[in-house]
Amino acid sequence: MATNASNQTSEWKSNDNRHYMHPFTDHKELGEKGGARIITHADGVYIFDSDGNKILDGMAGLWCVNLGYGRGELVDAATAQMRELPYYNSFFQCTHPPAIELSELLSELSPGNFNHVFFTGSGSEANDTQIRLIRRYWDLQGQPDRMTIIARKNAYHGSTLGGASLGGMSAMHQQMMLPVPGIEHIEQPYQFELGADMTPAEFGLQQARLLEKKILEVGVDKVAAFIGEPVQGAGGVIIPPHTYWPEIQRICDEYGILLVADEVITAFGRLGQWFGSTRFGIRPDLISFAKGVTSGYLPLGGTLVGDRVAEVVIARGGEFAHGYTYSGHPAACAVALANLKIMRAEKIVERVKAHTEPYFSKRFRELGDHPIVGEARSIGLVGAIEIVRNKANRERFDKKFKAGMRCRDFCVSNGLVMRAVGDTMIVSPPLIVEDGHIDELVEKAWKCLDLTAGSLASETGTSG
Repeated sequence: MATNASNQTSEWKSNDNRHYMHPFTDHKELGEKGGARIITHADGVYIFDSDGNKILDGMAGLWCVNLGYGRGELVDAATAQMRELPYYNSFFQCTHPPAIELSELLSELSPGNFNHVFFTGSGSEANDTQIRLIRRYWDLQGQPDRMTIIARKNAYHGSTLGGASLGGMSAMHQQMMLPVPGIEHIEQPYQFELGADMTPAEFGLQQARLLEKKILEVGVDKVAAFIGEPVQGAGGVIIPPHTYWPEIQRICDEYGILLVADEVITAFGRLGQWFGSTRFGIRPDLISFAKGVTSGYLPLGGTLVGDRVAEVVIARGGEFAHGYTYSGHPAACAVALANLKIMRAEKIVERVKAHTEPYFSKRFRELGDHPIVGEARSIGLVGAIEIVRNKANRERFDKKFKAGMRCRDFCVSNGLVMRAVGDTMIVSPPLIVEDGHIDELVEKAWKCLDLTAGSLASETGTSG
């Protein structure tokens, strides 16, 4: 039996190496490491590989499996919809009940002044749509020169050319000759790296006012919008100081530019509210969403369009020449409806806010005591651990040692998915985690930090 399983795994890995191009992967390195880990099934907060290993999914897939794995209700919703109407498009003045009902529910759950939804297949497509909506809005306002969108360094807004341009990931820009024209970037509110000698309040104001500086540099009559994640996710769970978003809001209001909240990660309970904008008091004109809207069971994304924009682009703008084959896919919308209704019925968001977040925060902070951790921070059910060589001055290990990837590899080998962003380890567990799962996550993370410290000590000469 074990031999058969081993042979099957070997065959899968071989075929994977020959045929499957993975996202964000160094395929040469993957081959040198023996190939991909084959994930075969999952249940609750655990995934299982083809070798029979049980692994706590500390990343909820990619920030998305909010209800955990194995929710039969979501499978049933997809099955029933596929039997009734597996697909039809939203072009040619057509629609279908799942898209209508989901649009209504999303408007109800949204943080105010959102009565329209444009559906996409992903968060990347949602942010491409934002570019189109923003520029169409200003053109219809008789201000076609207001084309520039300001975003942040180290932000992630997707992998399409538009989304990657909005994002501030330098490696992506270098590979693809990005950003496209009309995108500018300001520095991020990353206090651990950029503001260790300042109070959080001072640092938040300083970083927010970089937006005003950039607006004046580009020209007020040329700036269309600012886009930001309430908490930068793929950039390393960058949690802004409490003064940051109120000042960003003030600046957007003062100069009349649109404010776009990219909530692909932070919406649908991740921060203990239905939308992260509510947590930070942001009043966006547009919201990008995806991931948790279906708990990852089927691909779906979209843009919530606030009344300010809708009244121009939709009500009096003529044809909006933009769309996707799978905009409002009926099966994806049906799953999203079932997912959000379950979250409501089981009071998932309320439980995260009242119980799970406080317990997670308490336990996760303990990791900050580890000898190679410079900071352990969290908000809602996302967290980050900064791996450092020297806790006192936050000195990092030399990049050649790849401390973060070492830790990640130790984690998955010891039954925990924890993602590495450089030398920052990040987690985003399913919203259904219980106290015991959180205890397991923290205990395994500590063990893997020990293993990382020992491995680094043997090569760097530091004490492990």
